[in-house]
Amino acid sequence: MLEHDHASNGRARQRTAARAIMERRTEHATMGHLSTHVLDTMNGCPAAGMAVELHRLTGAGSATLVKSLVLNSDGRSADGPLLDAAAMAAGRYRLVFAVAAYFRSRGVALPEPPFIDVVQLDFGIAEAAGHYHVPLLVSPWSYTTYRGS
Repeated sequence: MLEHDHASNGRARQRTAARAIMERRTEHATMGHLSTHVLDTMNGCPAAGMAVELHRLTGAGSATLVKSLVLNSDGRSADGPLLDAAAMAAGRYRLVFAVAAYFRSRGVALPEPPFIDVVQLDFGIAEAAGHYHVPLLVSPWSYTTYRGS
């Protein structure tokens, strides 16, 4: 009987631990955050090393720098989301991607001025608890973006 009780307690502890893990995952999945991912369509790779700025736009038309970063080897922010759950707030934002500087650093000969120098994306966050993902697919001559998942 003692072995049965011990095994039963072990299974109960495992179920409790599994439930806690699932609750943390669900909580993280529902917490708001902002992320980006940049793909270099000219070279068919992530845009590692591209400089990116995130600004918060105010009603007066001015922009306040929130974060400045360089994308990692996967074309993403190395230190987590651009805005985590604590920093997320409804409002208008701007992402600025240094496209020409990135392609020049890869040895691409661009005209002066380049066709695309920076890509500036203005967007809104309506739900601070939402997941907002802003991918950018870019070459020296074109770009596309969308609200990702």
